[in-house]
Amino acid sequence: MGTEALDSTAPPRVSMVMPVHNGARWLDDAIDSILAQDFTDFELILVDDASRDASPAIMAKAAARDPRVRLLRLATNVGLPAALNHGFAAARGSLHSWTSDDNLLRPPMLTRLVATLDAHPEAQIVHADFTLIDDEGVELGRSRIGPVERLLYGNNIGACFLYRASVTEALGGYDAQLFGVEDYDFWLRAAQRFKFVTLHEDLYLYRKHGGSLTSQRAEQIQALTAEIVERALPDTLPARSRSEILLGLALRSSRRWRVDLVRRALRADARYVAAQLPALARWTLVVFRNRLTA
Repeated sequence: MGTEALDSTAPPRVSMVMPVHNGARWLDDAIDSILAQDFTDFELILVDDASRDASPAIMAKAAARDPRVRLLRLATNVGLPAALNHGFAAARGSLHSWTSDDNLLRPPMLTRLVATLDAHPEAQIVHADFTLIDDEGVELGRSRIGPVERLLYGNNIGACFLYRASVTEALGGYDAQLFGVEDYDFWLRAAQRFKFVTLHEDLYLYRKHGGSLTSQRAEQIQALTAEIVERALPDTLPARSRSEILLGLALRSSRRWRVDLVRRALRADARYVAAQLPALARWTLVVFRNRLTA
């Protein structure tokens, strides 16, 4: 890994990490949305994860025009979670966040997230609502995040967040083996130890497009999701809740019969599973049709 010379001035309040691998299409706009933040006491760490398109040139131009931009170059492609860890290992701020090369921050995002954590010294993580956009930037609708108490039922933390550097340190960063669900795993582990603040303000734009990681690796991501959620289920969880969570994981799989999850849901609460037989029947038909057309 090569790293540009580090700035010796006082550390910024916020470290924002952006991993980039062949992300030239929307990269300029993504970077500009950070540099245009109302809150200015931040560093932007661009992690070039061995890009082979125009991304390195775009990142170099940004670093040349704004001293808050730092560029890390990785010689080989390590994947999103490992690239995040490289970025945060170089971070100097007391508050951490990250974003993707296809998403956008609304101008007041950092101002509002920093102010919220300052107002809640007992909390370590704040997350906020966001809006979905398409390839052209057209807004598709707002996503309302939380509550954290429902995190085991799905990743409801969202894409807009800020957390203290102590969270990164305590959790050891992101699990490089969980590419595609590294964020959900991070939040599941964080929820066991830290306090979240949920902010219902729309501060971020999340782009949904066919080239996104979620679209490309949907089935693998669903399998990994089931793995990390099962691992996080507490022994004290009521049987009904355990059954509901396990069955919900099974029903998300659209190309594979997760009979193993259904069986474990049955063991937890057979009456609940029996009440969901219509949903199970619909799921069976969907998987059958998808497998026929695969």
